[in-house]
Amino acid sequence: MFASTLPAQARVTEFSQAVAEAASRDPDLAAFYRSRNFEGIWSNRGDRARRNALITAFSAAGDHGLPAASYDAEALMAQLQAARTPAAQGRLEVELSRLFLEYARDVQTGILIPSQVVSSIHRQVPYRPRLQTLQAFAQSNPAAFLRALPPSSPEYTRLMRQKMAMERLVATGGWGPVVPGNKLERGDTGARVVALRNRLITMGFLSRTNTQTYDDTIVAAVQRFQQAHGLASDGTAGPGTLREINRSAAERLQSVIVAMERERWINRPKGERHIWVNLTDFSAQIIDNDVVTFSTRSVIGAREDDRESPEFSDVMEFMVINPSWYVPRSIITKEYLPQLQRNPNAVSQLIITDTRGRVVDRNAVDFTRYSRTNFPYSMRQPPSRGNALGLVKFMFPNRYNIYLHDTPAKSLFGRETRAYSHGCIRLADPFDFAYALLAPQTSDPEALFQAELRTGRERRVDLADPVPVHLVYRTAFTQAEGPMQYRRDVYGRDARIWSALAREGVVIRAVGG
Repeated sequence: MFASTLPAQARVTEFSQAVAEAASRDPDLAAFYRSRNFEGIWSNRGDRARRNALITAFSAAGDHGLPAASYDAEALMAQLQAARTPAAQGRLEVELSRLFLEYARDVQTGILIPSQVVSSIHRQVPYRPRLQTLQAFAQSNPAAFLRALPPSSPEYTRLMRQKMAMERLVATGGWGPVVPGNKLERGDTGARVVALRNRLITMGFLSRTNTQTYDDTIVAAVQRFQQAHGLASDGTAGPGTLREINRSAAERLQSVIVAMERERWINRPKGERHIWVNLTDFSAQIIDNDVVTFSTRSVIGAREDDRESPEFSDVMEFMVINPSWYVPRSIITKEYLPQLQRNPNAVSQLIITDTRGRVVDRNAVDFTRYSRTNFPYSMRQPPSRGNALGLVKFMFPNRYNIYLHDTPAKSLFGRETRAYSHGCIRLADPFDFAYALLAPQTSDPEALFQAELRTGRERRVDLADPVPVHLVYRTAFTQAEGPMQYRRDVYGRDARIWSALAREGVVIRAVGG
């Protein structure tokens, strides 16, 4: 392999010329080889370990949910064996570096560009500079370097383990026959109960039993399933629960592969303390050193293009107690202006102001003169218990005008699916959330918060240590202990991501053994 009978000087000249010509089309590769005087990193006898490490990594590309056909280890070995002349070896030298860089990017930071698949994913993917990556690889232990490329987070490791388990399950036929009908409940008997029983056993939510009746053991198993899928855990297999029970193993495997791609997009330290808002789970958590130390239910943006909550990461800097609500212009012109045109005294809880901040007399304005494009006024709601933001908002200033906040609409937190806001994240337990955030900087966070609250006036409280906040969207996620968690694709984003991955060559594998 890579042998030549030409004189050494002739071989170097032909090889170097071929490397220079092949690398010239890529500025990073050209700079890399120019800095090395066009000496190879794959082509010498001493480079066998590097070649073998790349072949090994390519062989495992499918394990990471990458397009395995793009990293065909057997084809690569055949190319290595076929390169007999110095010119062919020079061209292959550059091709190996190009393939290495493609693989490094795919396994480290993802195959897709998120915003090109879903415009509301504003994820700043931590791409590594290609030239620096290649330079570091050339100076490192190749096998160790390649092993360190994928995300090292516990979540990625557990997702990969789940992916392999699901591939084995798909190979053996999945979870068996689906459960017919629309509803099953306590006391039911017969073939449909048996089908439900068998599927719950195969899924791991029910121990082996011969019961043909929807008894207490079935109720408890259905509750366990519901809890692992973000459903109301009433123990009744209604239409929504049966729809989730009947999803195929292959469909769940797609969700796991998408979650792995998403984890690659955020492959950087998330913060020893950080806030994790999973939109599909309708939850907000504070995580300290990989342990969830606080969790609350949330309401997210409604399922409309202009109201869906976006995905991005930022840093929470402060909270505002007794906040005013400065109504976004999109809400003013789309929702409130039509009401004012019908009745100038509509939405009377809001104060209308002009461009200089002066209060406008509603009865002195002919609102019918204005449209969405030329409405000249602003609107705000002063602090109160009925304020749309409730009594506290949590700020991580961003271009999308998204934040976390309280709400007077408490009844929404009792619903199974909670997509009702204009995009911001409403919290079920905002005071406790505030106490948890303030705990590192004061011995009595509740007293500090309540003292500011009692003033009735708008108060800003800075966080001594700003906290990273991540708005994410995971329909498949793991727990350190307990069953795999799946959620509905509330905005249809993961379906679009899977389609994009499939177009790139990612496939569902069925692996035996």
